[in-house]
Amino acid sequence: MKQPRSLSRREFAVGGSRLVMAGTAALSMRMVHANPIDAPHTTSGIMSGDVRNHTAMIWGKCDRDAKMWVEWVAEGGKSSPRRVAGPSVSAASDFTGKLQIGELPSGASIQYHVWFESAGGGSSEPIAGRLIVPWDQHVPGDESEDVFFAWSGDTAGQGFGINPEWGGMKIYSAIAKLEPQFFVHSGDMIYADNPIPAEIRLNDGSIWKNIVTPAKSHAAASIDDFRGNYLYNLMDEHMRSFHANVPQYVLWDDHETTNNWYPDQELALRKDAKAYESMKFGRELAENAKQAFFEFTPIEQPVPGQRRVYRSFSRGPLAELFMLDLRSYRGPNTPNMQESRSNESTILGDEQLHWLKQQLLASKSTWKIICSDMPLGVIIADGMEGKAFYEAVANRDPGMPRGREIEMADLLSWMKTHAIGNVIWLTADIHYAAAHRYDPKRAADKDAFLPFWEFVAGPLHAGTFGPNELDGTFGPEVKFQWAPEKGTKQPLAPSDGMQSFGTVRVDAKSKVLTVELRDLEGRVLPGGRFELSPEKA
Repeated sequence: MKQPRSLSRREFAVGGSRLVMAGTAALSMRMVHANPIDAPHTTSGIMSGDVRNHTAMIWGKCDRDAKMWVEWVAEGGKSSPRRVAGPSVSAASDFTGKLQIGELPSGASIQYHVWFESAGGGSSEPIAGRLIVPWDQHVPGDESEDVFFAWSGDTAGQGFGINPEWGGMKIYSAIAKLEPQFFVHSGDMIYADNPIPAEIRLNDGSIWKNIVTPAKSHAAASIDDFRGNYLYNLMDEHMRSFHANVPQYVLWDDHETTNNWYPDQELALRKDAKAYESMKFGRELAENAKQAFFEFTPIEQPVPGQRRVYRSFSRGPLAELFMLDLRSYRGPNTPNMQESRSNESTILGDEQLHWLKQQLLASKSTWKIICSDMPLGVIIADGMEGKAFYEAVANRDPGMPRGREIEMADLLSWMKTHAIGNVIWLTADIHYAAAHRYDPKRAADKDAFLPFWEFVAGPLHAGTFGPNELDGTFGPEVKFQWAPEKGTKQPLAPSDGMQSFGTVRVDAKSKVLTVELRDLEGRVLPGGRFELSPEKA
């Protein structure tokens, strides 16, 4: 039977404050005492993420060498709180620590605290968080509850940082108010290549004023540069509160490293080559970027030394998430017109493509949700090397699949052969909200794949662009679009109000999946609601 929950998400303390609970469900924080003389401090808030049926990753950061501790309890349960010793943090990881807690009850709401303890015995103040554990695949659908989550991407881009006069990165509070069970960050969590200036003059003549830091005064190259980008975003109170209350599944795209990068890119050929004089190839820069990405997000690293971004998560019988990495295994950005699949035309890579097929085949969930850091049929040019190259999958040619489209065509064809239906794609990257319907009747190959939807959200807190053109190879059609009007000077600032995110709800009884594209305040955009019924097997 489903475990009762004693507190709603709104009743739970937000803002990273301490929990106040009574009775046997209370955490034993009375056993933790801060040293008034030389206590460590928990900085930058806390996070949870990569939540599975019985496990979750917890993140925290201290200001010195210390040991991380986590204590958790299931709401409404009769069990006592569990205290778990985490890693010892040091300068080697910029004092960040992650701990995977286990044996979480299926379907339960979990309350947890994070604190750090120094060798001298002093303890930091505990910071409270909350997460929801998904139902197990074997739980019958009528005993589970709706799956409800949000997604978007693109934070602190185009020089738009934390502006206290405007209210900071307040879209994160708008998402948290909807009480999603989790959030998918589709990438561009930072803009490592975009410095944050003190002021930006906007289209209307007004001035956007940023908080500035040394790390955000130049493009990132060193590990400490990249760490400084994450630390900058964590200065925002809305983001810290959001992290404490909404678990994340994170992806990375290009700006976690630099704009439009690929592993074999010769950095000296880029228009911004001067920023990377000490490195030759994109993969070298990406090693520093990925280390900081894994240090500052609650992403799993199940194999020591292997920082793999692609992974999947079951959210019970209703939905399963498949997180892609379109950065680490891609060939070079080119005109993207290769006639056959090769190292030059790849974007997923053989290993990831094989993994995705096997995971889709094994999935028992009604809905298969592919979370990508880039859209499939949107034309995205790459001007970093001064040529007419393409950055994503599409190549502007509406004919039969070529270049990176060949790999995606293989995936879509395989999905049809194996009757993998009820698939939607979620992404961001293009800095406007959209809904695209892909139909083989409009495609170059009329019998190549099953119809599917792609939904795009963002930016969260960055410049707004668009709209982009679509490539006709896979038959996409714009069903919804919320982008700047033609002729508008771009990018638009966050204060122009065209930031966005999306929510997805899967109804436990009907299995209907509803996508709603929402504005800065969390309101559903006119025409931005889509109700999809599952196909019968």
